Amino acid sequence: MGNDKRKVVILGSGAAGLTAAIYAARANLEPLILDGIQPGGQLTITSEVENYPGFREAIMGPDLMADMRAQAERFGTAFIQAQAESVDLSKHPFVIHADGASFQAEALIIATGASAKLLGIPSETKLMGHGVSACATCDGFFFRAKHVMVVGGGDTAMEEATFLTKFAAKVTIVHRRDELRASKIMQEKARANPKISFIWDSEVVEIFDVAKGSVTGVRLRNVKTGAESDMAIDGVFMGIGHRPNTGLFEGKLDLHPNGYIKTHDGTKTSVEGVFAAGDVQDFVYRQAITAAGTGCMAAIDAERWLEARAHDAATKAAAR
Repeated sequence: MGNDKRKVVILGSGAAGLTAAIYAARANLEPLILDGIQPGGQLTITSEVENYPGFREAIMGPDLMADMRAQAERFGTAFIQAQAESVDLSKHPFVIHADGASFQAEALIIATGASAKLLGIPSETKLMGHGVSACATCDGFFFRAKHVMVVGGGDTAMEEATFLTKFAAKVTIVHRRDELRASKIMQEKARANPKISFIWDSEVVEIFDVAKGSVTGVRLRNVKTGAESDMAIDGVFMGIGHRPNTGLFEGKLDLHPNGYIKTHDGTKTSVEGVFAAGDVQDFVYRQAITAAGTGCMAAIDAERWLEARAHDAATKAAAR
């Protein structure tokens, strides 16, 4: 693959990266997408998507991403199944190293997303999208009149649990400690909700039932006594937070204390010509539609930056 030079390289192929590609390709910027660790992003582990505009009926997450990918390809986006391993943002053009190849980019759009923090048990992964979720806003609707469990004790868990009470008949919060880490106002809100109950000093060690392909219950372990017990449940929501995929950019771009990329004036980062879109810079909304929106913004920001740069170069050349 050699040293491939492109006007625009996009890291990540979720809703943000693909939308950026659609806009960049239509602007004749001939974008290249490096798919990354999870081609299609987090929506590929979501079953039905009902809150993405334009679909009267629910669409499967993987189908939505396949359609967006095909749309980007139709306008000339190139795709390489590779994950960026290192980047050099200290000089222009920027250099991205991935799977033994190197790519030069006049403009770089980072859309590497964020990953939900998970428990790390096999059944959790196998049942993701089939009763296990890391997004109450995305999936809460499917649990009307059900009994669901939220794992965690911070603000994320309290937000998820409170939101789920709009649909679920009962929400049980399971936390490893005997007190919550959430802010006082979030704690008070959760404790005051009659639909929410708590199980303290406990962790989920198994989720049932992989064989049935849906969640039927969990096995809990008391972290103080070691005693285990099984509990019937209809859904399990991971509320232990998200981790932005920004390891590559530590020390190279300005990051928030929580690791997300800082952006200003739209999608601009601390390095000129580098833009960030989607969950890699958004720790507030984290929705497919907002990721797509910032992907559009990043492509337009990149196009305008490239045009201004070309204009400045032409002006300097004419003045010689």
